[in-house]
Amino acid sequence: MDASVRLDHTFVAMESANAVHAMLELSFPEAPGSDERAPLHVALVLDRSGSMGGEKLEATKACATHLVRRLRPEDELAIVAFDDEVTLVAGLEGVDGDRLAAAIDGIWPGGTTNLSGGWLKGLEELGRATGDGPRAVVLLTDGRANVGVVEPERLVAMTSGARTQGAVTSTIGFGDGFDEQLLSDMADAGGGNAHYAAGPEDAPAIFAEEFEGLASTVAQNVSVEIRPGADVEVLAVLNDHPATPVPGGVQLALGDAWGGDRRRIVFRLGIPAVAELGPRKVAEVRLRWTDVTAVPALHDVTVPVLVNVAAGLDVDGAAVDGAVVEEVVVLEAAQAEREARKQADEGDFAAARNLLAGSAARLREQAPLSSRPQELLDQAEAIDASGSMMAPNEWTGTTSKDMHYRTRKTTRRRKP
Repeated sequence: MDASVRLDHTFVAMESANAVHAMLELSFPEAPGSDERAPLHVALVLDRSGSMGGEKLEATKACATHLVRRLRPEDELAIVAFDDEVTLVAGLEGVDGDRLAAAIDGIWPGGTTNLSGGWLKGLEELGRATGDGPRAVVLLTDGRANVGVVEPERLVAMTSGARTQGAVTSTIGFGDGFDEQLLSDMADAGGGNAHYAAGPEDAPAIFAEEFEGLASTVAQNVSVEIRPGADVEVLAVLNDHPATPVPGGVQLALGDAWGGDRRRIVFRLGIPAVAELGPRKVAEVRLRWTDVTAVPALHDVTVPVLVNVAAGLDVDGAAVDGAVVEEVVVLEAAQAEREARKQADEGDFAAARNLLAGSAARLREQAPLSSRPQELLDQAEAIDASGSMMAPNEWTGTTSKDMHYRTRKTTRRRKP
């Protein structure tokens, strides 16, 4: 992995307090060829409660069957179905396409939603996996946990515990009846991804993204620890990764990295007045990850964050780094969307509309200066569309969920 840090301002003023944005850029290697990758060990846990009947379950079964056809014989797949009861449709073993396709075809809708039971059975099957390679529980549901373990904090603790044992959890929320915060939190704690399928037509792309990602995993348990220097303060982290205070700083959990991933982490530092000219270290970033492209190997690398202290006149004429500035604008717009969603859920639509209008305007102002203007304009249009829904008769659970997952994706982008 390659890592570097860029600042929005080339210089900071001497004898004056400053706030700067730092952008950490991470570049991960390409994944080995498909014939060289380690086998996958996956438990696919599918909700078959009554509300999944019809198109939703049929689309899910079709996607699962398509997945089976794309896996290699040496991959291991278990399939679990749950309603109020849990059924092991297929135990974890090497992929036999015809056998698994027939098992999937036999899944029918049933009763209520024992989400915890289904997930636990999937994890139990993963415990039988042998050899190296990614281990993952992929949970799909359209409802809320109402049988078995139903407390959100306990469900999140379960996926966190599984992560320490080497199994990630990814979630797919289907329709508008599920708890998006719970599924997102479970995925965060489990080191996986959180997806949203508004309707059956969204399912194929989500299944493809999740399993192509698993097949191209090059690094696991990627963490970023931001450690400010003496009297320097981390004012904000603009990305939406799980953050944990640690001695001397804050640690972000980035989950696993796929081949060719490009990640950008932006944080704002408050720097006290400095009386000396020249380069000065104001923070460091500690990176830890396990390389799984060959024999698993733990890496621990520290990257310094340096500023150049200059006289006031030099600072006034200094150039800014446009790439950092535009990333700040993009991430701050996503933060504004999250706040606007909260305001809309609380019924304060006027405040939400005003907040979104300001964010869209800033994106359009930045677009002509950007190396990716269309991306910024597209984000502004999406924000405008959300703003048009900020009214009592327009705001729905589907709209709220769409905003939640879209802003989450923006702040955690895997840049190609």
